[in-house]
Amino acid sequence: MPKRVRYSSGTRWEPIVGYSRAIRVQSFVYVSGTTATDQGGNVIGVGDARAQTIQTLNNVKTALESVGAKLEDVVRTRIYVTDITRWEEIGRAHGEFFKHIQPASTMIEVKSLISPEMLVEVEAEAIIDQERP
Repeated sequence: MPKRVRYSSGTRWEPIVGYSRAIRVQSFVYVSGTTATDQGGNVIGVGDARAQTIQTLNNVKTALESVGAKLEDVVRTRIYVTDITRWEEIGRAHGEFFKHIQPASTMIEVKSLISPEMLVEVEAEAIIDQERP
C-alpha cells in the first residue's frame, strides 16, 4: 500500500469520528469537509456566509500546504451550504481563491452542518505535479 501522509487540524471532531483533515497518497490529496473554525474550534463569522467561506478556504489552504500541496493543485471542490439563497456571496468568496485555478466545483444545499452556527463546509481534491499550461 502506498505511504499516506496525514494532517490533523486538531479539531475535537477528528478523533471522535476517526478521520484526518487531509491525506496525501502519492500525488493525490483529499481534504475532508472543512468549516470556518479557528485553532480553538470556535466558529468564525457567525451569521456571515462570506466570512465563513473565506475562513473555510484558508483552513483548506493550510491543510493542503501541510501535505505538500497548494491551492493551484486543486482539481475539485464541493461546497455544502445550509442556505442556497446565499450562493452568490459564497460563490464570490470561492472565486477569490480559485479565480484563475477554476477547479470542477459543486455547491449543494444541506439541511444542517455539525454545528448550527456553521453555514458552509468545503471538501477539496488536489493532484500534485500536474502539468501546467
